Amino acid sequence: MKKGDKIVLMTVLALLVVSFLSVIIYRISYKGKALNAKIIQNQKVLVEVDLEKIDEPKEWMVKGEEGHYNIIRVEKGRIRFIEANCPDLVCVHTGWLSQPGDIAVCMPHNVLVKIEGEKEELDEISY
Repeated sequence: MKKGDKIVLMTVLALLVVSFLSVIIYRISYKGKALNAKIIQNQKVLVEVDLEKIDEPKEWMVKGEEGHYNIIRVEKGRIRFIEANCPDLVCVHTGWLSQPGDIAVCMPHNVLVKIEGEKEELDEISY
């Protein structure tokens, strides 16, 4: 292995470790107190729902241009695309979203579902 190969390998490994740690820190900083899901179409929030306050499953149909549609189902603590008429159905195959930072997107229909958590207030840090 040449010196340049080792440098590239070490750089890639460092980036993977930093990415992994960033995700862990992000998830830890949200304690899951208030999980809010947002359904967004064309950069406009259509629905915002507190996932912990859902008693019975609900569904929304998000209609777009030219007969495009997505059906989104929400249950206590989770949300997902259950049906769409886009060609690839990546949004449907994404499955349930239940953690802060989880995102599912239907690119052909410009529909986004994401979960945000309420950030816990940190105590003062003394040095």
